[in-house]
Amino acid sequence: MLSVYSKLSAGSLDAISRMHMCVTDLREIVFVIQSQSNSYHVRQAERRREDLLQQTQSLTQPPPLVLFLHSLTDNEGDWSILPLLPYFSLSFGKNSSWLVFLEEETKVKVTKLLQILRKFDRRKEWFLGKPLHDEESTIIHHYAFAENPSIFKYPDFSAAWALSFPLVDRLANKVKDDPLKSDFTIDLKHEVALYIWENGQGPRLTGVPELCTESEASQAAQHCATTLSNLSPLCGDPVKKEEIFVAVKTCKKFHNERVPVVKKTWERDASLLEYYSDHADPTIPTIDLGVPNTERGHCGKTFAIMKRYVSEAVPKTSWLLVVDDDTLIRTEGYSRIQISSYPCVSLSYFLSLYILFILLMVFSRTAVMKLLASGCKCYSDDAPDDMVLGMCFNALGLPVTHSPLFHQARPEDYSREFLNHQVPISFHKHWNIDPIAVFNRWLKDGLTSEIPQKFMKSTKEEL
Repeated sequence: MLSVYSKLSAGSLDAISRMHMCVTDLREIVFVIQSQSNSYHVRQAERRREDLLQQTQSLTQPPPLVLFLHSLTDNEGDWSILPLLPYFSLSFGKNSSWLVFLEEETKVKVTKLLQILRKFDRRKEWFLGKPLHDEESTIIHHYAFAENPSIFKYPDFSAAWALSFPLVDRLANKVKDDPLKSDFTIDLKHEVALYIWENGQGPRLTGVPELCTESEASQAAQHCATTLSNLSPLCGDPVKKEEIFVAVKTCKKFHNERVPVVKKTWERDASLLEYYSDHADPTIPTIDLGVPNTERGHCGKTFAIMKRYVSEAVPKTSWLLVVDDDTLIRTEGYSRIQISSYPCVSLSYFLSLYILFILLMVFSRTAVMKLLASGCKCYSDDAPDDMVLGMCFNALGLPVTHSPLFHQARPEDYSREFLNHQVPISFHKHWNIDPIAVFNRWLKDGLTSEIPQKFMKSTKEEL
C-alpha cells in the first residue's frame, strides 16, 4: 500500500513541509513584559500576565511562559534587554521558537498572535514589530541615517515585538563574544534595532500590520493582535499642585532667552516655583545658590537645590520637580497624570520614589532626605547630575522609574506614529522651533484637538 505521503504531489509536500516549519503553539512562546520594579508597575505587569493566562484557559494548549523583565536580574542596567539575551538563549532556546516582548499597557489577543507567528518560518531569523521611522535625522538617534532617516525602521514597543530564537541565539553569542560597552541608552527601541541590524549583517525589522497601537475599544482594532489597554488602575486622589515644589535650573545668559518662555507657558500653572541661577536677578526673581554655572553637568546645583528643598527656606511639600529652563511641561500632566499613579506606591515601604527623566526629575520628599542623609555627593560641581543621582539611588536600593511621556527632545525628534498614541507631558530644547507654539500645540491644557481622541476617555478616567 502506498503511504499517504507518496500519493501527494511535490507541491503538496512542499506545503506540508512549510507548515511544519511554521507551526507554533503556546509552549513555544516566551512572553516578556517590560516591567519596572516599583509596586505600581509590578501591579500593572501582573494584570497583563493575568489577562494572557486567562485567555489561554479556553485553549487546549498548556499556558505559555510569562516573565517580568525587572525580576530576571538584580542589575538595573538589564532593563535595556540586550544584556539578557544570553540568559534567554540558554534558558529557553532549546524548546521555544519566539520571544515576544510587550509593555505593561499592551493587550494581546493570543489566538490572533498565534496565527501571525505561524506565517513565519521559525527556523529562520526574524525581527517582527510595528515599524517606526524618523522623518528627519535626530540627536536622540545620534543622527543615524542622516541622508535618508526614513529608510531605517525600528519597533514601537507599545505594539509588542518579537524575535525568533535562531536570532536570539546568534545575538546571545554576539553579546558573550563582544560584551556591550555600556548600559547607557537614549532610545532603547532604536538602539535595539541597530544592534540587531548590525550594519546590514543582521535582519531588518519586518513590519506586521496586526501589531497595533490602537485603543482596544476602537473599530480599527478588529484586525489587530495587539492593542493598547483602555484601563488604568485608580488609586488615591490626584496629587495637588500645592504639594509639588518646582525648581527651575537656569543661568544668567538665559535669563532673557529661556525664562520668558517658561513664564509665558507653564509657570502660571505651578503653585510653588523658584528659579535657581548663578546670578540673583530680583526682576525674575532668581536665587543664587552659590554654585557657579558649568558647561557640562549640573550636579552641584542639583544637590544645592535638594538641600534648600528640605530646609525651612521653602514651603514643605511632598514632591520636588527639578527641571531645566528649556523644558516645556504639561503641568496638569505631571501633577495629575504621572504622579497621581504613585499613591499606589507605598512610600513607607520603598522609603522613596525617584523618577528620573533626562533633564526633568521628580523626587518624593523622603527620597531627597534619604539621599542627603546617605552622604552621597557630587565628585565635582560639573558632574552629570542624572548619572550621579542614579548611582546614589542604586546604591541605596531605591527604585528608579521611567515614563515614556516625558521626552528629552523636541516633538520633531520623535516618530509621529509614536507620539500619536500618547498624551505627552514634556519636551525639551528650543532650537529651530517656536517653543511657545510647541507648548500650545502639544502641552497646553484644554487644547485636545492635537491629542488622539481615542485615548482621551481613558486619560480622563485616570485623572
